[in-house]
Amino acid sequence: MSLDPKLQQDIIDAVDRGFDEEVDFLCELVRHPSLRGQEHTAQDYWFDHLKRRGYTMDRWQVRVEDIEHHPGFSPVKVDYSNAINVVGTHRPREEKGRSLILNGHMDVVPVGPLDMWSSPPFEPRIEGDWLYGRGGGDMKAGLAANLAVMDAFRRLGYQPAATVHLQSVVEEECTGNGALSCLVRGYKADAAVIPEPEDEMLVRANTGVLWFRVHVRGHPVHVREAGSGANAIEASFKVMQALRELEARWNERKGDHPWFEDLDHPINLNFGKIEGGDWASSVPAWCSFDCRIALYPGVAAKDAAAEIEACVRETARNDPYLGNNPPEVEWNGFFAEGYVLEPGSEAEAQLAAAHQQVFSRQLEELVTPGYLDARVFVLYGDTPCLVYGPKSDNIHGFDERVSLSSLKQVTRTLALFTANWCGLEPIEG
Repeated sequence: MSLDPKLQQDIIDAVDRGFDEEVDFLCELVRHPSLRGQEHTAQDYWFDHLKRRGYTMDRWQVRVEDIEHHPGFSPVKVDYSNAINVVGTHRPREEKGRSLILNGHMDVVPVGPLDMWSSPPFEPRIEGDWLYGRGGGDMKAGLAANLAVMDAFRRLGYQPAATVHLQSVVEEECTGNGALSCLVRGYKADAAVIPEPEDEMLVRANTGVLWFRVHVRGHPVHVREAGSGANAIEASFKVMQALRELEARWNERKGDHPWFEDLDHPINLNFGKIEGGDWASSVPAWCSFDCRIALYPGVAAKDAAAEIEACVRETARNDPYLGNNPPEVEWNGFFAEGYVLEPGSEAEAQLAAAHQQVFSRQLEELVTPGYLDARVFVLYGDTPCLVYGPKSDNIHGFDERVSLSSLKQVTRTLALFTANWCGLEPIEG
C-alpha cells in the first residue's frame, strides 16, 4: 500500500463514522421497488443524492436504436420508457491519478408470492447482522458502498485526484443493456469496480447467458377426441428434454475451459416460465416456455444460439407431429458472452492489497455461472473490471439479505483501493 499508514486508518475510521448513514441510504433504496420497468423512482433518488453532493449529473433513457448494432447488445421485447440510467461524475482539480468507474445496478428481480416472505420484501428489516429486503444484497448494498466511499473522503477533506464515474444502471438482471448504454455513451476509465454480492471474493471468470422463448403450436379438439388432436403442452416436454440433453453435452465440454473444469455443473439451463392452452376441456393448441442457459467464456453468443436452434429443429424433424409444426425460437433477453478477468492487472493487485489490509487475509477468487455486467467492460471496453462485494443470502429468492458487518468491511476495502488507485487531493486547494 502506498498510502501513509495514518491516512489509511483515517479513511477506515471515516467509513466507520458514516456507516449508519450508509445503511440508512441502503434502506431507502430497498423501499423503492425497482422491478423491471419501475426503476425510475429509485434512479431519481440516486440522482438527487449525487446532485446534492455536487457531482456532474447525467440521466438518460436507454434507447434500443443507440445500442442495437453493438456486438454486446441483447434483444428486448419490452418498453424502455422507464429504463433510466444515472451517472454522477467527480472531476479533480488536476488529473493526477487513474480514473475509475464505480458501477452498480438498480434493477431487482421479482419477489414471487408475498406470503412466502417473512416480512414485506420492500420494507427493509434489520435483524442482528442482517438487513432483509429485495435488492438489499443484489445489489443496492453495492451502490450504497460506492457512494459511501466517496463520502468518507469528504469527511476527511479529500477527494480522488482522478475522474470517478458513479454509475447506477438498469437491465442487469435481464439484458445487460444498461451498462452497455453507458459504454456507448462514452463512459470509460482505467478500471471499473462492481460490488456485486460475491462473498468478499473477486470474480475471476463468468459465464455468458442466453434468454429465449420456444413457441409450440398444436391442433385443438374436444377432449373426447383427444387422440385426434395434437397437445402443444405435451409436445413442449419433448423439446424441453432435448434442451436438457444439449445442456448435458455443454457441461461435458467444461474440460476445454480451464476456469470452469472444476465446477460440477457450470452450464445451467432453467425453464423459468411456461404457459399454454385456453380451456381445461380443449386439447391445448399452443404452449410457450421461457429458458435461460449459460455459455462458456470464449463461446460466441451467436454460435451458441445457432446450436440451440439446431437442437430444436432436429427434435421437430424426428417427431411425427412437430415435424409438420416446427417450434419457433424467439430471442428475448440476454444475448451476452462470458469473460475472464486475466490475472496480473495493477487494479487487481491494488484491490488485493486493500483487502489484505482490512481483512488480514488474502483475497480469494471464484468463478460464477451467473451473469455480470463486468463483461461490458472486459470484452468491449478493454477495462479491467473487479467484481467484489459483501456476503449475501437468497439474492433471487425469498428473504434476501445482506450482512452489514461484511458490507462495512467491503466499504473499507473499496475506500482504500480507490484512494490508492486514484490518489487523493484536498477538496480545497
